[in-house]
Amino acid sequence: MMADPQPGRVLSDLKALRALTGDEEGAQRVAFTPTWRAARTFLQERLDELPVEQHMDEAGNFWATLRGASETALLIGGHLDSVPNGGWLDGCLNVLAGLEVLRCFAAAGTPPVTVRLVDWADEEGARFGRSLYGSSAVSGHLNVEEMARLKDRDGVSLEDALKGVGVTLADAPQAGRELRHAGAYLELHIEQGPVLEELGLPLGVVLGTVGVERHTLTFRGQAAHSGSTPMHARRDALLAAARLSQEIYTIAARHGGVCTVGSVKTLPGIVTSVVETCEITLDQRHLDAEKLAAMWADARTTAAQFAEEGGCTVTFADLWHIGPIPFHPDLIELGDRSILQVTAQSHRLPSGPLHDAAEVARAGIPTVMLFVQSLRGISHNKIEDTREEHLELSVRALADLAQRTAQWLTQLPAGTVP
Repeated sequence: MMADPQPGRVLSDLKALRALTGDEEGAQRVAFTPTWRAARTFLQERLDELPVEQHMDEAGNFWATLRGASETALLIGGHLDSVPNGGWLDGCLNVLAGLEVLRCFAAAGTPPVTVRLVDWADEEGARFGRSLYGSSAVSGHLNVEEMARLKDRDGVSLEDALKGVGVTLADAPQAGRELRHAGAYLELHIEQGPVLEELGLPLGVVLGTVGVERHTLTFRGQAAHSGSTPMHARRDALLAAARLSQEIYTIAARHGGVCTVGSVKTLPGIVTSVVETCEITLDQRHLDAEKLAAMWADARTTAAQFAEEGGCTVTFADLWHIGPIPFHPDLIELGDRSILQVTAQSHRLPSGPLHDAAEVARAGIPTVMLFVQSLRGISHNKIEDTREEHLELSVRALADLAQRTAQWLTQLPAGTVP
């Protein structure tokens, strides 16, 4: 069905892309910049060697299509854009490993299903603050009016940046037509965390992306002189917030999720006053929707308790919410089998970060991801790295998974939507 992959080609491509689009501080492929466009050209030049159709959709995503015996399409995706001073693997491993899968299918002749590679536009959101732009346009979850208000730190609007690459923002939702014949979606990504390294495993299959609750909590006490106010008489808003900051570790452990207080603002914010107002942000994540809701309920109850005990009040405001997005159980099983073809043990784990795969899954397309180990669990940093032997295993596992998924698609009953 397909030729054997050559992981060495992927490593060579990754290193060549790093040399072309990085500097001593890391990758510089920020979306819609000249360096990002150079990365797209780099990809196109390699695709020109294959019998594929290439085009950019209305949102700015780039597609390469290898026609198969069936219109049903196996999608493989990633993103070439990076954060400023980013790592050499985040996003582009997905694309260049997918390119290798296209090569393998093309070398064997006509595949049983159509195979499509997509480079999603602006996955990172590093420039305009809105992640998953291109994939959310395709999935139907893009608010054009909201996006039209976005500007980068230099005052350039997203709308103007898109015009610079030939895209009209108002037309972006029309990119949803790209999913018309989609049967399954695969994505390989570095883990960006320490789990696989701690387990001593090179690869894992991803169960889904976690749900996220983000809120602002504002504690209000009483400003008072830091010299003349006894400790027992203070209504210190920071103390109440700090107690919650510690307690979220217990809440996370109780429910098996993660909780983070990411920012703290105090008023009046001077060294000679007890804190009157303390505003914190709370980020909570879990793969199980009920447990995610329970973590937020526990945080509210505990915050109210600490506020009352400290003579303060607390109010809550919503920042953002997205539910857990589970991946397809059949494809998770296939992912496990593919990993076991190249190494002795697999591991199933959720993804804490969101990925383009989440948007595709939200659109109802059977989806799964593979993770490859990240050294030190570090990403979005110039020291981001993965052992070359693990990268090679990941390419082989993705190719095997693509072949298994193509076969899975051909075995579905006629007219069945996966």
